[in-house]
Amino acid sequence: MSMLSDPNYLRNEQYRDAHNLNARMALHERFSTNPEDWHLWVFKQFEFSPDSRLLELGCGPGSLWLKNLNRLSKAWKITLSDFSPGMLDEAWRNLHTSGKNFQFEVIDAQNIPYPDSYFDGVVANHMLYHVPDRPKALSEIHRVLKPGGKLYAATNGEQHMQELDQMVAKVEPGMVANLQKLNANQFTLENGAEQLAAHFESVTMHPYEDSLEVTEAEPLVAYILSMTRHAYQGLHEEKRPALERLVQKEVGKKKGFHITKSTGLFIATKAGA
Repeated sequence: MSMLSDPNYLRNEQYRDAHNLNARMALHERFSTNPEDWHLWVFKQFEFSPDSRLLELGCGPGSLWLKNLNRLSKAWKITLSDFSPGMLDEAWRNLHTSGKNFQFEVIDAQNIPYPDSYFDGVVANHMLYHVPDRPKALSEIHRVLKPGGKLYAATNGEQHMQELDQMVAKVEPGMVANLQKLNANQFTLENGAEQLAAHFESVTMHPYEDSLEVTEAEPLVAYILSMTRHAYQGLHEEKRPALERLVQKEVGKKKGFHITKSTGLFIATKAGA
């Protein structure tokens, strides 16, 4: 099992709290070329009635809802869940005084503790590639959705941030093999539709056009270091000085470092309305 889907590592280290995730979100928020914030764009894709019952799996610190508080229907009943108690605690801290109808639960997407046909919508924002048994999780999501209910599942494409991978590989050449192994059998924009179609009757993919133009080295180094036990497993602390020198060089070449982004949202619908 890779670190990307090892529940013990993810719960106890990578997502013990929001520190690593915040480092990655900060890079995108500061240097994305798309002027529309990712969380605002995702929310615009939602199609829910005013009295819907919603579930987010892998909610992290609750950023999707925090950034869209003024758009939430007062009648929505929203369950925010994560398999990491630390992450869920941060979501609670961010949202429990919002005046909206949130509840917070530790939930494993492979075993959702709700009855059949309970939710109008389920959100899985960049989390399905972390699930060890993805078919089981998708079956569970389908089960708890009402007929006509929708799953909104965001993920990345295979070329997402490829320039960053290439940079890291210059510091640690063995990283290429690690990344190839990590990317095998994942949930991507290229293969996600096929995986979803095994469980849902209708699947569409909506791309989010974006890239990064990074003009400061420090946030990029922080991003990379947040993943040294994750995607960049094997990039050890002794390589940090070389990494920092390389990042400074690349960012300074053209007063900015271009990074390709490949990100989008699948909308999968359960039959019957």
